[in-house]
Amino acid sequence: MRLPGEYEYSNSRLSMKYMMIGVSLCLLLILGVVVWTNKENEAKRLRNQQKESVLVLEHEGKEAGSGTQGESVAGGDASGAEGANTAAGAGTAGGEASAETAGTVMRFNGSKSLEEVERLYAEKRLVASDLDFWDMYPQTPPSYMGSDSQTGAGGGNAAGNGADGSRDGNGAKDKYARYDEEAERESREEEEKEKQDPATDGKHTLVRLADGEEEWVLLNPYLEKNTYDFTKLTTRQELAYYADGNVYSYAGADLSKYNGEVDFTVLKESGVSFVMLRLGMRGYGSGQIMLDEKFTDYITRATEAGLNVGVYFYSQAITEEEAVEEANFVIQNLQNYQITYPVAFDMEYVPNDTARVESLNREEKTEVAKAFLDTVGNAGYQPMVYGTKEWLIKQVDLTKLTDYDIWLSQQEEVPDYPYRFQMWQYSKEGRLAGADGDLDLNISFVDYSEK
Repeated sequence: MRLPGEYEYSNSRLSMKYMMIGVSLCLLLILGVVVWTNKENEAKRLRNQQKESVLVLEHEGKEAGSGTQGESVAGGDASGAEGANTAAGAGTAGGEASAETAGTVMRFNGSKSLEEVERLYAEKRLVASDLDFWDMYPQTPPSYMGSDSQTGAGGGNAAGNGADGSRDGNGAKDKYARYDEEAERESREEEEKEKQDPATDGKHTLVRLADGEEEWVLLNPYLEKNTYDFTKLTTRQELAYYADGNVYSYAGADLSKYNGEVDFTVLKESGVSFVMLRLGMRGYGSGQIMLDEKFTDYITRATEAGLNVGVYFYSQAITEEEAVEEANFVIQNLQNYQITYPVAFDMEYVPNDTARVESLNREEKTEVAKAFLDTVGNAGYQPMVYGTKEWLIKQVDLTKLTDYDIWLSQQEEVPDYPYRFQMWQYSKEGRLAGADGDLDLNISFVDYSEK
């Protein structure tokens, strides 16, 4: 049994329920409209911002070629006729440009807009420079290249930056001129470094010192350079120097008591034409002068075998008087023999020991050598200086020894001694028939027997 008013109350609650649902739906609809409106406004704002951020690519101006450019469209009045005329009115060098050509748009950074890129792609005219990531790299602008088709008479660029072209014309030119100046400066610095590098400047030679160290030594311009072409060296049993099919060298060996028994006839048959025999030495500690134990035997049998003979003396003189004493000793012991090759002065340090001559400086060594050589020369013999590259360049002053021939000791395939020399000891481990064990091998570029 229903009470009075029960239906009315039930209907009232149902109506209230539907009303709440309706209100909620209205609120949701309003909220959706608001959100959609905001999105549309944001999209419109972005489109407007993009439209305001483009430039009109202007072409060359007046027919007279004055180079005056129209101002670029950069946020101006898009609805006004003046803006449209500015975009389409930039004159080319030969006449009027079409609105389509003048309306090519570019962003402020110089790259094409997305719409323009898509259009160029569709027309199959898109090139790498149209893509905006190329702006990451320095490029030479058209105004710097000086093309009349891209710049006006005043140096302005195609973007319409005025007759003077100061922003993208001279300004860009100055920017890239600085790049060029910097590159040119770096190039000059590299060239200067190469010039200053003693290994490549052609003014130094590398000297290996007795203690194992290396030193680049400045070449002396007053000393005569050697002119040998070492590509003409040929090795048979011994080294030979050929030019135009003719031999211009003479094979030799130097010998002392340490070579023991030598068959000079067989040695000559092996190709040797001369020998340099140690005549004597001064003790590096005692200072006593001695005759080489094998000298008399060697010079007698070498002469009988028909070999040309020269001699050398191992000096440890520490005064000019001692040097003259050594020279007179040599002259005295040569009185009974006929030699055809030089008398060489050999001064050296002693490995793993202290030599008398270590007390001498460079100037004193030079004066001692000169005293010996002058004495020998005055006696009618051909004087010669023996030494390694290090000794000749660092230990004596060659400018005071230019009157004497040089006997270079350098055990290399090709000597790098820069100055003139007449004889070269190229091996201390040679092997030839007629001598047992290692043999010092030499090549002479002068036939002293004919001098």
